[in-house]
Amino acid sequence: MDLFIKIAMLIIFFGVMVAIGLYCRKHATDVNGFVLGGRNVGPWLTAFAYGTSYFSAVVFVGYAGQFGWKYGVAATWAGLGNAFIGSLMAWAILGRRTRVMTQHLDSATMPEFFGKRFDSSALKLCASAIIFIFLIPYTASLYNGLSRLFAMAFNIDYAVCVIVMAVLTGVYVIAGGYMATAINDFIQGVIMIFGIVAVIAAVLNSQGGFLAALGKMAEVTDPAVSSAPGVFNSFFGPDPVNLLGVVILTSLGTWGLPQMVQKFYAIKSESAINKGMIISTVFALIVAGGCYFLGGFGRLFSDKMEIINGMPNGSYDSVIPTMLSGLPTILIAIVVILVLSASMSTLSSLVLTSSSTLTLDFIKGNIVKKMDEKKQVLCIRILVAVFIAISAVLAIVQYRSSVTFIAQLMGVSWGALAGAFLAPFMYGLYWKRTSKAACWVSFIFSTVVMLLDISPLKAYFPTLLQSPINAGAFCMIAGLIIVPIVSLFTPAPSKERLDSIFACYDKTVTVTVKDSIGNGQ
Repeated sequence: MDLFIKIAMLIIFFGVMVAIGLYCRKHATDVNGFVLGGRNVGPWLTAFAYGTSYFSAVVFVGYAGQFGWKYGVAATWAGLGNAFIGSLMAWAILGRRTRVMTQHLDSATMPEFFGKRFDSSALKLCASAIIFIFLIPYTASLYNGLSRLFAMAFNIDYAVCVIVMAVLTGVYVIAGGYMATAINDFIQGVIMIFGIVAVIAAVLNSQGGFLAALGKMAEVTDPAVSSAPGVFNSFFGPDPVNLLGVVILTSLGTWGLPQMVQKFYAIKSESAINKGMIISTVFALIVAGGCYFLGGFGRLFSDKMEIINGMPNGSYDSVIPTMLSGLPTILIAIVVILVLSASMSTLSSLVLTSSSTLTLDFIKGNIVKKMDEKKQVLCIRILVAVFIAISAVLAIVQYRSSVTFIAQLMGVSWGALAGAFLAPFMYGLYWKRTSKAACWVSFIFSTVVMLLDISPLKAYFPTLLQSPINAGAFCMIAGLIIVPIVSLFTPAPSKERLDSIFACYDKTVTVTVKDSIGNGQ
């Protein structure tokens, strides 16, 4: 009976996802519709698409488990950073300008923005190559969080779970494009909100409630981490410096991730940006804050785990599944659907970003000189299937060989992508003096640093930067310093071109009184 409940809920979930994909086919007949939903997506769909692309099984299982174990309740700072830096500030600083300038430049992808903003096809090709290379490990890592949960909830081979998830995600993305993804993201986001609240309540209740759980955390000690009493329920935890690296990587990183920034391209209107900013921030507070808060109590379940090489059960990825293993059947089913929702929404966003970038920025005009709308959409759909297949194969191979665990894969991908793109993209929206050379330096610096950080040469890095997470955070901060310095010493685009590009901000528009009270006359 328990297994029947779980399977029935999964069938309903998958059925709804596929039905929405088929329903949205009418919105995916051209490139603008397939990739950006016709730039006509409202605040709720955009905010949930942003949030569900942000948080996946990587966060719920990988990061929440690892950093909750390392930093205790202080890991909640990462969730707060995700909400206020990764969501609120990202929307406030990037949202409006991204929407206006990308429409003015007629760019549908981040590489296309770089190519047109800095008048460089080589820059566009390089950006598309970086996206292709570094989104693959991130995409593959999405499946990993499912392995232990499915092992806990079902007696089903992991490879079967990966294939089913990949196929069903492919069906609705290929059929309905961005609009199908956005609608499904909304449904999946609602599931994530209710799921995380229910799970936190159940887990804390199993420990006697919040105050009792917090009291037990005060008694937890680990001489290998810190000799200070009560360090795991303290304000900043046992290692605030490395915790800060986590906050920077997972929060500031969204400002430079193509699959995140691209959500701003599609939003409908000015009012939608303001509403979306609030909705997205609240969503992140509940989901990210909840995930890290939950993971912070992981050490209370250490009696159910064997510590191997300083890690529970040999991998931090086992912490959250262990915490959930004693929950009632219905809650376990909700958790499985929660993580499926998080993973499928992020997977759909990543493959749509990868396939559209490769088609529009690499194949079109370079490999295939003449490519009409129908051929472009067909190529994007084919590449969606190819990228999903590659990520599924990599996930299965990685699971069988136990190459690494979730957080490191995500750290490398986020560090390289956000480190390369964040500074040139943000400065490119605001500062006319930003130069093409500064973009090149930012691209090269971050990709080289992150590649070295996963090679034997990382032994020559300072100890703090030998972690891919800290190295990624370092690349983002370094980019914000490198780009303006290099720009001041290298030629900027011509004044005529800059005036043409930035003219989009100076256009006069007429709005209703409900949107602006004007000068009060």
